[in-house]
Amino acid sequence: MTINQHTPYYLGLAQWHHPAWYTTADSSSLALALYSKAFTSVEGNSSFYGLPSTKSIDDWAKRAHSPFAFCFKFPQSITHHSALYQCDRQVTEFLNRIAPLGDKTGVLWLQMNNQFSPEHLERLSRFLSNLAPDFEYGIEVRNLGFFDKADNEKRFNQILMQHGVNRVSFDTRALFAHPKNDPVTQEAFRAKPRMPVHVIATGNSPFIRFITPLDIELGYDYLAPWIKKVAGWIHEGKKPYLFFHTPDNQAAPQLAQYFNEQLKALCPQVPSLQLPSHTWLNNTSQTELF
Repeated sequence: MTINQHTPYYLGLAQWHHPAWYTTADSSSLALALYSKAFTSVEGNSSFYGLPSTKSIDDWAKRAHSPFAFCFKFPQSITHHSALYQCDRQVTEFLNRIAPLGDKTGVLWLQMNNQFSPEHLERLSRFLSNLAPDFEYGIEVRNLGFFDKADNEKRFNQILMQHGVNRVSFDTRALFAHPKNDPVTQEAFRAKPRMPVHVIATGNSPFIRFITPLDIELGYDYLAPWIKKVAGWIHEGKKPYLFFHTPDNQAAPQLAQYFNEQLKALCPQVPSLQLPSHTWLNNTSQTELF
């Protein structure tokens, strides 16, 4: 798919709707249009559990402002149940369902569980070889064997480079460095992986997921190296994707805004991220983001 040449990088969150971000009861029907006024991408996590309907895809393509890139996750039937083996039909169905998004299709990514290990590298290579060349792809792995800084990791990275597939990094260090006892944080501790962070661009669109504690400022020190790295990738002509999370995602927009401001200091060509004013929260006659 064509990458928008006027977008230095893609910036987004884990979702385009959150009840804390909108002001009226009917905001769910308007959420994507409002969200895409500020952000240029979104993680499409819902596709992991089931394919979106054709009607939904068409509706999303119409509602999202350009430039915008949907980064849908491969269904779990492919990544978890089949572990990339004998799943050609499911892959074709997924890609055909996503295709009507056209130039609003971003990196389509595989999120593997920790059972998928370096023992499956040949299977991964065959799977990537058979993927349609019409899309960009990424993969997130959660088995420590892929982080050994030795033969397993080198072979994994070589396979991704060979196929131009982006290695997805999920940086959870800030979250685990600041444990809290509140239910939201404890649920994040159970759900999020505690993995090393090895920074490498194996494709043209480095794909970074970043989560902080509920107090987003506790993540700023961990975010600082990413700001420099992303600036470097942009100067090299790559198109990074950045997605920001918090345990409940309520303050994720402000985290993304902070990152954007810091990045703009190094890359003046980066557009400013404008979040709508919080004063709209008190104006029920308007339906706006935040």
